[in-house]
Amino acid sequence: MNKNHENKHKEEAQIKEKDSGSGLETNEAKQEPCSQDILKQKEQEYNALWDKYLRSCADLDNTRKRLEKEKQDLIKYANEEIILELLNILDDLERTISLADGKHEDVSIFSKGVEMILAHLYEMLKERGVKPIEAEGKIFDPHFHEALMQVENPDLPEHTIVEELQKGYLLNDRVIRTSKVKVSKHLSEDREQKTDDRKI
Repeated sequence: MNKNHENKHKEEAQIKEKDSGSGLETNEAKQEPCSQDILKQKEQEYNALWDKYLRSCADLDNTRKRLEKEKQDLIKYANEEIILELLNILDDLERTISLADGKHEDVSIFSKGVEMILAHLYEMLKERGVKPIEAEGKIFDPHFHEALMQVENPDLPEHTIVEELQKGYLLNDRVIRTSKVKVSKHLSEDREQKTDDRKI
């Protein structure tokens, strides 16, 4: 009786082992498709990221092209506002010339028209930070002035600007055109000596 019970117990244990073995096989079989699913999922994620990367590159390229075009347009039309104001001054000049062509005898009207045009032009430049460089009577400064001529003048300190030949201008304190000037100088020593000799 005990032997039969033992045998039965052994058989049950063997059946359990077989069942557990078959369970392992089932788990292995289950694991295989599971790893396939993970690979597919990773592939999909990779494809999505790659697609996103390509779209980002395309967007960046389009943005670069748009900014380049905007920059070119800005350079191309940057002077539009000032040109419009200059066109108004041009209109005034044309009207003034047409008055002169009409043989108007009153020169003062013509002169007044030109003065108004100049005032308009000076005001426009002033609004944009343009102002003339002070020159006449000042001591020559190579940062602001360009000496075209020298004249002997013992009554003035040497290197004093005697005459302004062409106006210079500043744009927001930066020199955009130097003043062309005539500068004083003293007599050279030889000439001073000759002058003194003549006096004797």
